[in-house]
Amino acid sequence: MSSQPSALAHGTSPPVALRSLLFAPGDHPRKLEKVTGAGADGVILDLEDAVAVAGKVGARSLVAATLQKPRTCRAWVRINGLDTAWALDDLRTVAGPGLDGLMLPKAERAEQIRQLAAELSAAEARHGLPAGTIELIPLIETARGVEGCAELASADPRVGRLAFGGGDYTRDLDLVWTPEEEALAYARARLTHASRVAGLAPPIDTVVLQVRDLDRFRQSALNGRRLGFGGKLCLHPDQVAPCNAVFSPGPEEVARARAVIQAFEAAESGGNASIELAGEFIDYAIVARARRVLALAGGAGAVGTD
Repeated sequence: MSSQPSALAHGTSPPVALRSLLFAPGDHPRKLEKVTGAGADGVILDLEDAVAVAGKVGARSLVAATLQKPRTCRAWVRINGLDTAWALDDLRTVAGPGLDGLMLPKAERAEQIRQLAAELSAAEARHGLPAGTIELIPLIETARGVEGCAELASADPRVGRLAFGGGDYTRDLDLVWTPEEEALAYARARLTHASRVAGLAPPIDTVVLQVRDLDRFRQSALNGRRLGFGGKLCLHPDQVAPCNAVFSPGPEEVARARAVIQAFEAAESGGNASIELAGEFIDYAIVARARRVLALAGGAGAVGTD
């Protein structure tokens, strides 16, 4: 299913929802060439964990060149952490036309976000871009980051959404990451609450490390959606289709939302603000949720599932 408008030269306007973000290693020309056509709503060109130390400097130019090529999805770059020698040169190389946003790994403090925001403002000025063009996604993947995610969410207007990294998070706390994912529940709840309070888009859920186990990926995506996440990080192109399906309202959900809105509007016109529909109580809160489902379906560009 297509989630984007017809081919765009570089970036696009922010969609209603960002269901899938697919990583590609920044030092691998073939994967960089193919990633934007994999069907994800967005891609993350990675300069951090996917690139060996010896290749980090060279990867910047490959990523910068990829950003200038035509694509039909949005593109972020995951720079190296601010505690490394590479981070600011990463930013200065890729920040410009063609870049939709930066992802900051192991985000923990609001000062980190403000530092990157200042650097991005300078880059936008150099390239003649409107202020605030380039978005920031803090990647929350440590205990400190989880506890500080509310501060990160409101650190700067460039922060459009948060993302969760379960691999480093479970390693940081020495948690056992089972298929049931009980170990992730607290962090997921913190991120969804912080995002809502700050007025951000729903956060993006963690990767699944078992890249060939699509059943596990699908279950993890369902876990995230049920807890308020709006999309998921993907490590392999095969994960994109099930990811988009989970985070897109299905036909029955859309039909139900339309029925709820129609029934409520008819009742409201007669002075009634609470009704029963097929055994379910309907009031303004339920109608608001139904409207959100329809908005999500429209933003996703499809209402079907695999």
